[in-house]
Amino acid sequence: MTATLPETSAGQESVLVERRRRALTEGRLLVLAAIVMSALTLRVAVTAFSPLAEQIGAEIGYGAVVVGVFGMIPTAMFALSGLLTPILARRLGLERTALTAMLLAGAGMLIRVLLSGTVELLTFSALALAGMGIGNVVVPPLVKRYFPDRLAVVSSLYIVMVQIGSIVPAFAAIPVADAYGWRVSLGMWALVGFAAALPWIGVLLGRRGRDRVDATAVPAQTPRAGRVWRSPIAWGMAGMFGMTSLTTYAMFTWLPKILREAGASAGFGGAMVGLFSVVGLVAALTAPTVVSRFRNPFPLVVVCAVFFYAAFAGLLIAPMGAPILWVVLLGLGPSTFPMALTLINLRTRTPGGSAALSGFTQGVGYAVACVGPLLFGMLRTATDGWLAPFTMLGVAVLVLLAGAWQACKPRMLEDTW
Repeated sequence: MTATLPETSAGQESVLVERRRRALTEGRLLVLAAIVMSALTLRVAVTAFSPLAEQIGAEIGYGAVVVGVFGMIPTAMFALSGLLTPILARRLGLERTALTAMLLAGAGMLIRVLLSGTVELLTFSALALAGMGIGNVVVPPLVKRYFPDRLAVVSSLYIVMVQIGSIVPAFAAIPVADAYGWRVSLGMWALVGFAAALPWIGVLLGRRGRDRVDATAVPAQTPRAGRVWRSPIAWGMAGMFGMTSLTTYAMFTWLPKILREAGASAGFGGAMVGLFSVVGLVAALTAPTVVSRFRNPFPLVVVCAVFFYAAFAGLLIAPMGAPILWVVLLGLGPSTFPMALTLINLRTRTPGGSAALSGFTQGVGYAVACVGPLLFGMLRTATDGWLAPFTMLGVAVLVLLAGAWQACKPRMLEDTW
């Protein structure tokens, strides 16, 4: 009898190990697929448009000011979505909110190319970007809810897919437009939004009959509205995230024109937007894991600031002297973006805290960032040069550092509000 006890104990341990292994995958693979497809959708409406902005403007009739407005729309809609999504998620649940986001993104991207006129293009671009903004906010708490044991890995995967969704449209925009026209080049990405909705439909069908208005998707104790505003972590995160986004979207919008004025072709400008996103992919692969190993990752933010300043100097002084180098350095600077997304979960204890911090960070951050592309263009027009716009970005990086100083400190949101 005593001889069989170790065998019995070993057998029970084996069963427990097998149950844990199954728990890591059972019921979560479809959610993982939904998160991956959603992440792929979150930037396509932005980078598919930037390389085509001048070509579309020449056909439907708008100038440089409208290009700046188009550059402002993503961050404006992301800001609005950041403030409203936590309310929407409490009413619908995280999964239904994600499904709604993907359907809005797909519909907006499709309808905007079926109509003519600047107003229609602006309106339905805003609809698509509202869907993407909702997705921005709702995915981090979904990651925390379903994969609390794999935060760094799933966060890396999510951010990598966001970067891929930025890279491919930028590289494909000009070649597809040359072959089939700008409407096909811009509109084909609607298929990605609709495809991302399918796994969320599957998730909800699998939950049917086991939830009440998707209530199980909402944390049992949701933080009271407004408390997040009291936290220095939240304000620091908003500053870090907002200034990263301001700089990134200003460059998404104006990098092709900077290079065109320096003598590059339209195709080269589009390719450099793609390279800008490719370099961000490297950061997306590494930043979440690296940040999770640092008690205070602020020194990494300082390194990113150095990359930003080196790229600004190169693009200002000799844009075609070493354009690939400048764009590579420029792409390394926004490594603070995946850092901030990872810190949203690392600096909170619960999915409710994550949702609150995600909404505040992206709502306030994008609200500030939305002036970046427009102000950059206004300074360019007012001064007829690039010095003033790049000086503005240099100040934004200083604010980024100040925000990161607060966001990176090793403490939890729930302890500070």
